[in-house]
Parts: sequence; structure tokens; C-alpha cells
Amino acid sequence: MSARTTAPVEAGIQEDAPMSHETSAAQPGRPAEKKDRKDRKARKDEEGWFERGVALRAGFYIFGTHLFAGFIWLLFYLGEHAHK
Repeated sequence: MSARTTAPVEAGIQEDAPMSHETSAAQPGRPAEKKDRKDRKARKDEEGWFERGVALRAGFYIFGTHLFAGFIWLLFYLGEHAHK
């Protein structure tokens, strides 16, 4: 190994580490803040879909449980008033 490649590694600095202006959010031709806003919006949309799914599932379970309980109640009611 040459002294050039080992010196930064020994000093704790990676040779391929990005500089402060070369972060992953920064892309040529597009400011980093627009990408950050887009990422936040994507996460918010994803959370919104999740919340809607939970609300829909909870509503279905509540409605279904009450429907099933009403059916059972109807069976008991009809069985109590049946002509024997």
C-alpha cells in the first residue's frame, strides 16, 4: 500500500467520504431542500395510507362484530318465540 491510501484511513478519515456540500440529499440541478420536502411528503402520504387502512379495518371489525352479535340475538329471539 502506498502512503497516500493509508494515511487518511489511519487518521480516521475515509477517502471516499462526501464533503458537506456533497451529501446524499444534494443532487446536481436540484436543491437539497426540495428533495427533503419530497421525502417528507412521501412519508406523510405513506403514513396517511396506513392510518386510512387502520381506520377502515377498525370500522369493518366494529361493524362486522355488531352485525354478528345482532344475528346471534335474532336467533335467540326467534328460538325463544318458536312454537314448540
